Amino acid sequence: MSEGLFRIRLTYPKAGRLRFLSHLEVTTACERAARRAGLPYAVTQGFNPKMKVAFGPALPVGTGSTCERFDLWLRAYIPAPEVLARLRMMSPPDCAPTEACYVGLRVPSLTASLTIAGYEVVIEGGAGAEDLQGSLDAVVGAGELAVEHKGKQKVFDLAHTLPKEPTARSINGRTVVGITTRMSERGSLRPEALVMAAFERSGTSGSVLSVTRTLLAEEDEVVRRL
Repeated sequence: MSEGLFRIRLTYPKAGRLRFLSHLEVTTACERAARRAGLPYAVTQGFNPKMKVAFGPALPVGTGSTCERFDLWLRAYIPAPEVLARLRMMSPPDCAPTEACYVGLRVPSLTASLTIAGYEVVIEGGAGAEDLQGSLDAVVGAGELAVEHKGKQKVFDLAHTLPKEPTARSINGRTVVGITTRMSERGSLRPEALVMAAFERSGTSGSVLSVTRTLLAEEDEVVRRL
C-alpha cells in the first residue's frame, strides 16, 4: 500500500425497507454517499479505476442489520467525526453510518477477520419461548443439521458452526431467538433455518417476522466473552 492513504472503517445499519436490497445495491448506495459527501477517496489501479472500498460479509436479501461495516481508503486525512457527519448527510436514513474510525493499512480485510455473526430472529405464533428453547437444544444436541438451499444440500456440524448455544426469550408477546454462528468461505448457517428445524422437531409452526444481524466479530473477541 502506498504512503499517503488513510483507511477509515464505517459501521452502518441495514434497516426498514432497505433490508430487501441486495448486497450490490447496498454497496452502491454507500459509494454514492461517499461521492456526494465530497470525500477524497482513493481509486484502484488498472484500466477501469474504481473507488477503493471493501465491504464486510454480505447479508441475505431480507435480513436486516445494526452492525454492517465497510472500509474506505482516502487520499487525505479528514477527522473521523467529520467523515461520519458528511456521510450521514448524504446517506439514506436506514443505512446512514453510525460509527467511524481509522484502522491500519495492513489490518486484515473485513471478510477475512469477521468470522462470527450474531442474529436476532423475531417469531410470531408457534411454541412459546420455553418450549422452543427445548426444541433448539434438541436440534443442537443432534450434532448436525442438513439444509437445502437452491437445490443443494449442505450439512452443518453444529458443534463447530455454533460457538454459543441459541437462546429463546419472550418479548412483548413474541419469541426472540438469539443465534451466533461462524462464517467461512464454505458458507454459513442461516439463523432462520435453525429456527425452522426447531419448529419441525416440536411439531409446531410459527412465522419468522424478521431476522437482524446484531453482531459481527472476530473469533478471538467471542472466545474472550465465553
